[in-house]
Amino acid sequence: MPNLKEQGTTLNYRRDIDGLRAVAVLLVVFDHLHTRATGGYIGVDVFFVISGYLISSSIMSEMASGKFSLGGFYERRIRRILPAMLVMLLAVTVLAYLYYVPSEIEAYARSLLAALFSVSNMLFWHEAGYFDAPSAFKPLLHTWSLGVEEQFYIFFPLLLFVLRRWFPTRIKAAIWVVTLVAFAMACFWVRRDPTAAFFFAPLRAWELLIGTVLSQRYLPVIQGRVQRDIASVAGILLILVPALVYSKFTMFPGLTALPPCLGAALLIASGETGPSLVGRVLSWQPIVFVGLISYSLYLWHWPILAFQDIVPVFTKISTHSKGGKLGFMIVSLILATLSWRFIETPFRKGSFRPGRRTLFLINGVAVFAIAAIALGMLAAHGMPPNFPKEALQLTPYGHYSSDKEWRQHVCFFTPDTNFSNLNVSTCLQDDPGRKQFLLIGDSHAADLYPGLSTVFTELNISQANASFCPPLVTEPVLRPEFTPNCTKLSQFIFKDYLLRHPVDTVLLSAFWDESQLPELGRTVSWIQQHGMKVVVFGPAIEFAMPLPRILIAALRDNAPDRIATYEKIEPRQLDRTMAKLAREQWKVPYISMFEALCTPQAELEVKAQGTSALKCPVYAAPGVPLLFDTNHFTAQGSELYARAMKDRNLLAY
Repeated sequence: MPNLKEQGTTLNYRRDIDGLRAVAVLLVVFDHLHTRATGGYIGVDVFFVISGYLISSSIMSEMASGKFSLGGFYERRIRRILPAMLVMLLAVTVLAYLYYVPSEIEAYARSLLAALFSVSNMLFWHEAGYFDAPSAFKPLLHTWSLGVEEQFYIFFPLLLFVLRRWFPTRIKAAIWVVTLVAFAMACFWVRRDPTAAFFFAPLRAWELLIGTVLSQRYLPVIQGRVQRDIASVAGILLILVPALVYSKFTMFPGLTALPPCLGAALLIASGETGPSLVGRVLSWQPIVFVGLISYSLYLWHWPILAFQDIVPVFTKISTHSKGGKLGFMIVSLILATLSWRFIETPFRKGSFRPGRRTLFLINGVAVFAIAAIALGMLAAHGMPPNFPKEALQLTPYGHYSSDKEWRQHVCFFTPDTNFSNLNVSTCLQDDPGRKQFLLIGDSHAADLYPGLSTVFTELNISQANASFCPPLVTEPVLRPEFTPNCTKLSQFIFKDYLLRHPVDTVLLSAFWDESQLPELGRTVSWIQQHGMKVVVFGPAIEFAMPLPRILIAALRDNAPDRIATYEKIEPRQLDRTMAKLAREQWKVPYISMFEALCTPQAELEVKAQGTSALKCPVYAAPGVPLLFDTNHFTAQGSELYARAMKDRNLLAY
């Protein structure tokens, strides 16, 4: 977002606005580093308000003086946005080609094209879903906000042209109406589809328009030192409090985006007629400098985080410790400073500043070249030359679909479908000739169904599952998009179905968290008190990355010993805790995936690798991975687990 003096307006450059940009970008970075700023994502909303203020000031000032042209406006946008972004895209493309596996390269190529043409937000909105690739494998995910801005600035000048031409006396009223309507739509849509509300430009437009309203002084001007100081303190609190209080469970954006946006507006407004208390702090040179490099810092910090676990240079910068976080910040700031000094600045000012024709030529050639690379990646299906044949067998599992096996949208529900559509006649079908087992829980219950229904044909396995919904009598605190289905599932099972239709045995499975264990104990007691048996399934084997990509990379690099290093140790520790509770307190059968599937290792091997005493399989069959992501079974993996249960008589009936 350009400085006012760079836009050629009569407005003065304000150091406090660069300081506010520093606050915004640091909140975003701290959020991504998993610090106490769990709501740091509101920094993007602050950026939107600043952008709307600065660029609206420029456009409307130039229009009023008759100097505005679309060509000049988009030239300034290109100078500000494109050169630094293109260099970042090129660097990330090299890393993706070297270290990603084919399915990831294909996905990356799509995001590369989307970033080039400012539609990243639309792509990531379209891709979003329960089994979407982890954000760590989306190094261009952060470009969604650039897409929102550029889409806004395609239509905003055109809207102003129309208003000035046909409704010159209604401009203020029209901007207020569009702002309020966009805000109302965002508040409504966030409850209907939070992902769309997050990524869709029209539902974010009100945030940029707040800056427009402020820049045109459609609100009373803050006069006097005391008023400016009070407004600035209120403004910074409206930003910092949500940054510390909000989390991934907050329904956002919509109404919850209003406080940080108003906070940004108050801080900007409090500095329009003179210095303010907070404005003087934000004008401190080190803070201003971070604001100056904020765009480059935003561009570079996320790719570093995305590649940190797979690129040898970055793996040494672990962000799980304070020292690692500090090291990451230093590296990010250095890269951002270099990008600002040697890429951003020369394209905007100075003796090396290219003319318009040269600017368009340089950036046009770069866009064409990067687009050609992306299209080449897609044409090759992400397959580098001389790719190992053994790894080719695993590539389809990079985009594995479990919908049919889990009976998704019929018996298993994700946020894009409603649990009220549960097909009772299919999912909870009675069979008097067989014992009735009810499998309830989240996706870790659903991924057991293919194996259990195939192997235990003598049992009638019923199923009712919802994503991120542990099978507990009391509903847990969940992210907003998962709450409706989980509430309906819990009420249906424990307040309706099991009371009217007791089964022989209830199977409880979920992506357990240690904090849920007391409530799990109460749920076990509730089921037992209602005359039914209970079997508890322990945590799943889990890897730090999707297992298929770990296996493919190990085959590509001829490094089989690397596979074990990606297995997480926390599920094994939780498994031991749950096994003890089931044995000593709950008094119910407990099925441990580790005990059922994994085999003892020799003591010397354990010491050499620093691993657990149990070695777990990574293949369900030749060429078939046990898991299709970090912790969910493939159909063959589910069947392997079920056969191990039957061989060991673990599912007692």
